Amino acid sequence: MAASFSRRTLLLATAVAAGTPAVSYAAGGRPGTAPQAPAAPAGPAAPAAWSVRPFGLEDVTLGRGVFADKRRLMLDHARGYDVNRLLQVFRANAGLSTLGAVAPGGWEGLDGEANGNLRGHYTGHFLTMLSQAYRSTGERVFAERIDTMVGALTEVREALRHEPAVLSTDGRFGAAAEQVRGSHQYVDLPAGVLGDTPEITLAAWVKPTHDGAWARVLDFGDDTARYLYLAVRNGDGVPRFAVTDRGAAGEQGLDGTTPLPVDEWSHLAVTLADGTGTLYVDGTAVARNTAMSLTPATLGPLAHHWLGRSHYPADPVFAGAFEEFNVWSRALSATEIAALRESRAADAPAGRGDLASYAFDETGGGTLADSSGRGLTATLRRTWGGPSHPGFLAAYPETQFIELESMTGSDYTRVWAPYYTAHKILRGLLDAHLATGDDRALDLASGMCDWMHSRLSALPAATLQRMWGLFSSGEFGGIVEAICDLHAVTGKPEHLALARLFDLDRLIDACAADTDVLEGLHANQHIPIFTGLVRLYDETGEERYLTAAKNFWAMVVPHRMYAIGGTSTGEFWKARDVIAGTIGATTAESCCAYNLLKLSRTLFFHDQDPAYMDYYERALYNQVLGSKQDRPDAEKPLVTYLIGLTPGHVRDYTPKQGTTCCEGTGMESATKYQDSVYFAAADGSALYVNLYSRSTLTWAERGVTVTQTTDYPREQGSTLTIGGGSASFALRLRVPSWATAGFRVTVNGRTVPGTPTPGSYFTVSRTWRRGDTVRIRVPFRLRVEKALDDPTLQALFYGPVNLVARSSGTGHLECGLYRDAGLSGDLLPTLTPVASRPLHYTLDGTEWAPFAEGTEDPTHAYFRRAEPRVILGGTDSGVANPAKDDGTTLLDEIWAAAPFRGKGALVAHVRSTVDAWVTAGLLGRDEGERVVSTARQASYAD
Repeated sequence: MAASFSRRTLLLATAVAAGTPAVSYAAGGRPGTAPQAPAAPAGPAAPAAWSVRPFGLEDVTLGRGVFADKRRLMLDHARGYDVNRLLQVFRANAGLSTLGAVAPGGWEGLDGEANGNLRGHYTGHFLTMLSQAYRSTGERVFAERIDTMVGALTEVREALRHEPAVLSTDGRFGAAAEQVRGSHQYVDLPAGVLGDTPEITLAAWVKPTHDGAWARVLDFGDDTARYLYLAVRNGDGVPRFAVTDRGAAGEQGLDGTTPLPVDEWSHLAVTLADGTGTLYVDGTAVARNTAMSLTPATLGPLAHHWLGRSHYPADPVFAGAFEEFNVWSRALSATEIAALRESRAADAPAGRGDLASYAFDETGGGTLADSSGRGLTATLRRTWGGPSHPGFLAAYPETQFIELESMTGSDYTRVWAPYYTAHKILRGLLDAHLATGDDRALDLASGMCDWMHSRLSALPAATLQRMWGLFSSGEFGGIVEAICDLHAVTGKPEHLALARLFDLDRLIDACAADTDVLEGLHANQHIPIFTGLVRLYDETGEERYLTAAKNFWAMVVPHRMYAIGGTSTGEFWKARDVIAGTIGATTAESCCAYNLLKLSRTLFFHDQDPAYMDYYERALYNQVLGSKQDRPDAEKPLVTYLIGLTPGHVRDYTPKQGTTCCEGTGMESATKYQDSVYFAAADGSALYVNLYSRSTLTWAERGVTVTQTTDYPREQGSTLTIGGGSASFALRLRVPSWATAGFRVTVNGRTVPGTPTPGSYFTVSRTWRRGDTVRIRVPFRLRVEKALDDPTLQALFYGPVNLVARSSGTGHLECGLYRDAGLSGDLLPTLTPVASRPLHYTLDGTEWAPFAEGTEDPTHAYFRRAEPRVILGGTDSGVANPAKDDGTTLLDEIWAAAPFRGKGALVAHVRSTVDAWVTAGLLGRDEGERVVSTARQASYAD
């Protein structure tokens, strides 16, 4: 009988790596209240294709140790960071008050890389982090922060569904209208504002909040040929008025002398009369041009009359506030203009403008009243119109999605992966719902997918294939996985149909045929595609999806994998089996490791190949742990982006300008360390222990707990203690592929018979009872891993731990390791332990430490193996260490036969090896005898 997993366990499991089949249910969250953890009524079964299932984060409690320590640092960040800063870009896009918050900057700000075209992605990551933190700890602060964010995003979507409304703020004399930077809002005045007057005065109070050039106070015209405008700043940073009927080259202009202050009110006025134009700033004339022949009368009727928007599409929309805009059909005197600085126009000698007069004192609504007597009511609009569907939710206009549909080449300064950003937001909302039961989050997530389906389903298949094949612009991250997970909750057929619209057929077909086409591809753009394909297989049963994912994984591991578990160089893949040839300062993008872990565990749900969990251990215990700096910071997650593997590289934990993709996935990784420690067989007949980590599993369906006590990897083994009631199941313990020095299991002190095989699972089946104790011993050995394309370039491992040299040198260190090797083949005796510092060693005066330690020490992940002379048991034979054409040395061949039962066995092997090399002409006979003699005389560690 299948185990009856609770709704909470199953649905929450989808938030990390996979999904559940279609189901609808009533969630417990209510708008306006802090969400409660959802109840756990009988829930759906897991996908039928899964032969094992994960446990929810709430089912596995981390104990003291390196994972808990790293997580604690990230939880401090999750508690301390002001979420209103993340929400700022969303509120701005909707024209809502940003509550004085400052956007995070970096990729989450308008001034960041590529004009902030990825903004919004980080908010999704943060929601996922909070959701995982809440599930793991149960702390109310995380649920409350989720509630704040979901509530704000609900308000944002509602605002986007309507025409923009005036956002009132304090002005110079009373109320004013704020134009939030990033809102893309402007004021549209009716036709005929200027009439055909030969003289004119234009005046406005403005409070710019940004110093960008060419933002318009006003721009009245047809296009970029016939217009008049007043800009807050020209290219030199000073105000400019211009009028033309022949484009930019024909402009008749007035330029100010000093920049307007940011975040302060300034009064601007322009007069045109009798061929003379004058520009006033704060009541003082700052520019005069006596050769201005163009007037509204000579321009004639104009199509557009905009406040805050330019006819040049590349110019920014005005960011700041307006208070009073007046237009007079005459040129005011200098005295009249100076008086406007002291009071409203209505109270000044000039009076209100007779052509147009807007006070901007509205406190809501989308229109602005004209007090000139002409009834020219103005309308607040968005430059991009509005969403094409009520489900749209983003931190920028829909224009990036629209433009992508016609792009034939990548340009991330125009369009930067909009569906990637949509994925992060969707994932965060779904995780928030699954963690707290908030209906609003589910509604937002479902609405996003409804919108995407309405947009993408209308496109020809060829357009979709072109879009998804574009580098960066067409990147869509793990959106297919997230949509499938949502479909498992909503059951809406449109959602499953949407997931299939992201199929990139040429990639899927190539990988399904086991054709390696990865060279030249952007690594992280493509890895999450395959996790999505596995979920599509779950939902559709289409075999090519699963086959493609399995084959793809095998193209990366080990063929494009660095020792720490990472992949990519400069974010891209190079040729298969080229490792040494790709090492540089920008290798191993952290997102790649995050996504390969997700793919590995998702594949394991279908096929319990131990290689998936061997990889999981490698990447988790090395790159993922090492990507998080070991110090607190409430403002920054302190996570790497790219990890250079060049000699002497120093990790950068504050990459680029901040809020990068890897900082986002880093926040997620550090709050779900326990997600793959244990899995259960789908029928409840077995428990898989995949990782050795101090933790406690509550397996409610079987009525037992499993407490794992260990200091692994500082400890070479672990102890499992059964709690709760009794239950019969198979305990499947992973035997790491590197565990060649033995793997011993005892139950209640008695050795379990059998021969554990490295790279497999060792099974102990019995009826387990409260108090049963399983002791696992996994002796470590020091070993090397050779670069596939250069066997002399090597990485050092002690059990699962990648040891790196700490040295500021920029050349590869040359190291010899055979000189004190033990009879077991263990190279550890060559290293000297550092007192009171577990897993720290020295070799020839250089310290070696775990890569997982998040320090800023210069490190060497790879070293150059140098064994120039034959040294055995610390005794130097004086003989040069010869090598074959393939690089294999005499010492390599001697130690390849380890372990040896005793010294005699080693000496006998040295004898036979030497004789073979002498016969092959690779070693002189006299030299060979000296080697054998040295082997006999030397002493060896076990």
